[in-house]
Amino acid sequence: LEVPGGRVPYTPELRFLGGPDAPIPTMPCYRTIDSTGQDVPGAHIPHPLSQVREHAGAGGKDMEQGRYRIGRFSFYLTCQGEEATNIGSAAGLGGQDMVFAQYREQGVLLWRGYTLDQFANQLLGNALEPGKGRQMPIHYGSPELAYQTISSPLATQMPHAVGTAYGYKMDRLPRVAVTYFGDGASSEGDAHAAFNFAAVLGAPCLFVCRNNGYAISTPAHEQYKGDGIAGRGPMYGIPSIRVDGGDVRAVYNAVGQGQQQAAEPGPVLIECMSYRSGHHSTSDDSTRYRTSEEMGAWRARDPVARFRSWLVRQGWWDEAREAELRRSTRQEVLAALDRAAQVPKPPLSDMFTDVY
Repeated sequence: LEVPGGRVPYTPELRFLGGPDAPIPTMPCYRTIDSTGQDVPGAHIPHPLSQVREHAGAGGKDMEQGRYRIGRFSFYLTCQGEEATNIGSAAGLGGQDMVFAQYREQGVLLWRGYTLDQFANQLLGNALEPGKGRQMPIHYGSPELAYQTISSPLATQMPHAVGTAYGYKMDRLPRVAVTYFGDGASSEGDAHAAFNFAAVLGAPCLFVCRNNGYAISTPAHEQYKGDGIAGRGPMYGIPSIRVDGGDVRAVYNAVGQGQQQAAEPGPVLIECMSYRSGHHSTSDDSTRYRTSEEMGAWRARDPVARFRSWLVRQGWWDEAREAELRRSTRQEVLAALDRAAQVPKPPLSDMFTDVY
């Protein structure tokens, strides 16, 4: 049957699809390393892991940075439990691929070369911070590293990423735009508009969803009824995959493959299934809406410990190097915060510069 927009088959059967009476099959979750750090037999691994191996310690720095923020600055969000999604996805992207992050992707910036001094300057809002102290802490940005400045409202970055991607397509530039968002942001209207525009325009845009189980205090089962976030992609005409967000090798392979696919012919959606081990922010107390038993069970599957176990099995890592990395990282973080604290605040006159 020809209809506006395409052709559909006829059927004599009166049947509704979806819902409890005719459920659509659940999308599986791609995994290459299990929760104990063992290889998954027969896993499809098209991309080698040498690049991630060289940066194996990068994910731990966010934990150290968040741990020592007490009394040093006013607000912070960690990515505890989501380090594999951060580092694995960053490794799978090209250096010129423009990042439109939400607010838990500091590992992506760290991977690209953002220094601890730059993090500390932004968090303390001193005169060396590009925003001149006018942004909230954790609202990083770096034109040099192709990382757009964070915007607090959820999902506003998603249509921006699609517009940038479409610009790349029109200019025939060999790169993609990537936007990170959470399961909560996926309920915003901007998310649906972004999905549809990207699909219709064939924009080289990579959508990376961090489904960490909670939109602040709202659990995922109260956030949506259907098959998560990746399940929506095919309905928009977007190739989609669900990935174990605690498996850095799986995320790396999915994003690397998705980046190549997004460049031609269009958008790709990746849903990384993870767990937010920490509180939503320093203003949150997650024990008010989830049990200590739940948090403990998920922390036992910590992605950093999981990848460390895998690295040790490969002979690429050991306890001595682990201890030295943690010691040196702690010193580096504290030293960066001390240096940033010595830098004066921007003058009040800067409040009106760059404003139009």
